[in-house]
Amino acid sequence: MHTEIKKWGNSAVVRLPASMLARLKLEVGSPVELTVDDAGFRIVPTAAKPVFKLDDLLAGITADNRHDSIEWGPDVGRESTS
Repeated sequence: MHTEIKKWGNSAVVRLPASMLARLKLEVGSPVELTVDDAGFRIVPTAAKPVFKLDDLLAGITADNRHDSIEWGPDVGRESTS
């Protein structure tokens, strides 16, 4: 299929026909990954973005991956000192 790159605001877009989206089982808002190599570019469907839970993230903190505190100097505004 031949198409052309169009302008959309400050970006460039390529329209994907409804028949192509249906064949790939995609819809507007579906997550995709855009990759570029010497041959051109590919648009590949991807899984939805993962949802992170704070408890799970905190459970992953260990003594080996924890960073030391950084001293930024004295408070200059209404920062909490507790």
